[in-house]
Amino acid sequence: MDAPPTDTDARQAEPGAPPWHALDADEVLTELGTGPHGLAREEARRRLDLHGPNRLEEVPPPPWWATLLNQFRSPLIYILLGAVVFTVALDEHIDAAVIGAVLALNAAIGMVQERRAEASVRALMQLVSPHARVVREGREWDVDSADLVPGDIVLLESGLRVPADLRLLSTTAFLVDESLLTGESVAVTKTDDPLEEALVLADRANLAFTGTVVASGRARGVVVATGDDTELGAIAEHVRAAGEIASPLQDRMARFATVIGVAIGVACVLTFVTGLLVGEGVEDMFLVAVALAVAAIPEGLPVVLTIALALGVRRMAHRNAIVRRLPAVETLGSTTLVGSDKTGTLTENRMTVQELWSGGRTRSLTGEPADPRDVPTLEVPGLDAGSTELTLLAGVLANEADLLLAEEDGIEVQGDPTETALLVAAARVGYDPESCREAYEVVAEIPFESERRYSASIREAPTGEHVVFVKGAPERVLAMCEIIEGPDLTPEDVLEQAHAMAGRGLRVLAMAHRLLPHGHRHDHDHEPEGLVFLGLQGMLDPPRAEVREAIVGCQQAGLRVVMITGDHASTARAIASELGIVTGDDVTVLTGVDLDDLDDEELRERVREVAVYARVSPDHKLRVVRAAQARGDVVAVTGDGVNDAPALKHADIGIAMGRSGTDVAREAADMVLADDNFVSIYAAVEEGRVTFENVRKVSFFLLSAGAATILLIPTVMLLGWPLILLPAQLLWFNLVTNGLQDVALAFEPAEKDVLDRPPRPRAEPVISRLLWERTALAGVVMAVGALLLYDWERGRTESIEQARTVALTTLVVFMAFHVGNARSERRSVFRVNPLGNRFLFAAQAGALAVHLGALHWRPTQYVLRVEPIGLAAWARIVLVASSVLVVVELHKLLRGRVGPGDPGR
Repeated sequence: MDAPPTDTDARQAEPGAPPWHALDADEVLTELGTGPHGLAREEARRRLDLHGPNRLEEVPPPPWWATLLNQFRSPLIYILLGAVVFTVALDEHIDAAVIGAVLALNAAIGMVQERRAEASVRALMQLVSPHARVVREGREWDVDSADLVPGDIVLLESGLRVPADLRLLSTTAFLVDESLLTGESVAVTKTDDPLEEALVLADRANLAFTGTVVASGRARGVVVATGDDTELGAIAEHVRAAGEIASPLQDRMARFATVIGVAIGVACVLTFVTGLLVGEGVEDMFLVAVALAVAAIPEGLPVVLTIALALGVRRMAHRNAIVRRLPAVETLGSTTLVGSDKTGTLTENRMTVQELWSGGRTRSLTGEPADPRDVPTLEVPGLDAGSTELTLLAGVLANEADLLLAEEDGIEVQGDPTETALLVAAARVGYDPESCREAYEVVAEIPFESERRYSASIREAPTGEHVVFVKGAPERVLAMCEIIEGPDLTPEDVLEQAHAMAGRGLRVLAMAHRLLPHGHRHDHDHEPEGLVFLGLQGMLDPPRAEVREAIVGCQQAGLRVVMITGDHASTARAIASELGIVTGDDVTVLTGVDLDDLDDEELRERVREVAVYARVSPDHKLRVVRAAQARGDVVAVTGDGVNDAPALKHADIGIAMGRSGTDVAREAADMVLADDNFVSIYAAVEEGRVTFENVRKVSFFLLSAGAATILLIPTVMLLGWPLILLPAQLLWFNLVTNGLQDVALAFEPAEKDVLDRPPRPRAEPVISRLLWERTALAGVVMAVGALLLYDWERGRTESIEQARTVALTTLVVFMAFHVGNARSERRSVFRVNPLGNRFLFAAQAGALAVHLGALHWRPTQYVLRVEPIGLAAWARIVLVASSVLVVVELHKLLRGRVGPGDPGR
């Protein structure tokens, strides 16, 4: 019964070996060493040992301790770890505890995120059917799907999940929902005929793939691949191999931490050496250098970064974008290219009749009310009605779907999307499908099959006569017709119109009918003939009404939007044109077959100009993403199916659908759209840019304080003056100025022009060259101001504590003014609403109040070596400290002409 078994994997790897879909059924059975009666049970066991169980390989996640240690691999974290050691050495245990808490918080967040990363592969495993019906030794058996082997004969029927990759041997009205693999919204009609070799996954109609669902009909197929060798297994391998892509913000922060770490280290060494050269003690200078390092390190930055990202998460959630990984918040603000799926994201995910053509005239249904319940009900058309009415009637009667119009529950449809679209079209015009079916009672039906390419329903009309109504492919229905309704219309006219509608991306169905003679016998094997051609109905999944405006907004913000879909090229082109993704008549669409003909270098050149990709497989989508990234794009990709998981994982930010998306896509993604709407992406881009702007503002604010102290201490050493600030005072300055105000800056609202600027290049640092200039300028102003008042007080009083108190207070007040400068990189502080960020206003007041209290409270006077200062000193301090506003305002004015694309940025 069985031929000798062959190694199917080796056979498919042979150069020139035709793929399974290109072989006829007998050749496939011979290649697999099986037959119509299936494998012997002993042979099945042997093959199970050879190929392994039919399940996806599960890679165990790394141990928790390895994931935890991985969170400390960052230059900024190294600096903070050093700061903990030094603060402990200085007996500043509170500072050490605060910095330690920062490290613990960031490590905990990172570890939780990474432990969830492998869940995408485990979600894939849930798609494997637990049981399968197989034929072995000529008998049917119910077996665990894990025990399936290449060569097994599998039986499928409606509602079952396909347990392995199968080459179909026989089909009966067999339709499979492959949306999770191909992204195509309509169930695919399957066949058992051999096909040409050069076909993309979505066009291999004689194969059924693991994890897809049988929509209707029955089939028998032979297993050609199991486990990791299936298409689903290939996707799982892509997801496993993807790893984590560092976000632009993570890249920037790593470079930023390296720069400031080196700068602070050099400054501390120079300060230590300078102090020794002017005669200070080694121990005293070591403590000063350590205190300077702790004061200059922006240890608040990791906390503020986490808070800024968390605030972005919250704001995005209010706009239907749920962020799963914190760095993704900012990544979307840096995105330069959005690769969007079509179905459900750009479109409404429901087939809708757009045009009706009959009698030589076209009627658009786009202007009809969207809700059939808003339309007055018309009488059921009689057989003497016009061709337009009869075209709609035929679409209702030659139809197996159901439409329920409920006053409270809305519209409920059941059945194939194409057939439900025909019911809704009739209802939108005013014809209730249920009333039509009651008036024309069913006598017999010929269901749709791929070989027929039509379906028919014989009905008893209200007059008692029998009428056959037919719908199907235009050329197929036209071949059954003798008469065409309309003035002087020919079959060529009908086909020309059908092709024109298809060219606009519509799926076209033709309608016909015929009054049957009395006593006519209904034979399913005899197709209808002598029909009267009624008309055409063209349908598509329409674009969402609000998406076009969102795409225009993305384009104005400097983002390219491209469509990557498994649907047909004509449909993709039509939707892309309507949404403004492409313009003009000469639109280039790259199909999966076209992509197969391009090498990686050629594809990198093409992605610069192509905006529509159609009939693509998971591998194709992944290649497009990688090609765009190779050109320097920061790529966001949307998806809802299993087929999208590799691209979602490899993209800089993967965006899954919350309603229609699979668990696999959601687990692989960085962000989930709660409403499946592209508009939410546009809103999230704004929040991403706001998040980065606020991180930049905080970094500028913190670095300015560090720059002031780094300039101040060595300068005093070189001048031979007494130490201007003691170690405890340096730490206090760091705590009181940065403890609240930096956090409050993370709550800064969006600036009005945030979406009018182009995306930031990946290489752009956290602090731009312009802001480095401003940081140095502000640091010099604050250092000089503190030095002047320190020297003034030293000359006026013999109390060095008083002079140091004035210097410390001057720096604190400087920072209270300077936080206003940090609120906008471009706009004047006087044009920013002072109460626009109430938290910041309270933080400014709080910082000054806390410092004032420390000057008068005896315990802090003792610890910090400070004392109260008089009103005259306060007046001088406020006057000098306000100078930082003037200087930065002048810098904004003089450098204000530097645009976003200027290298000065």
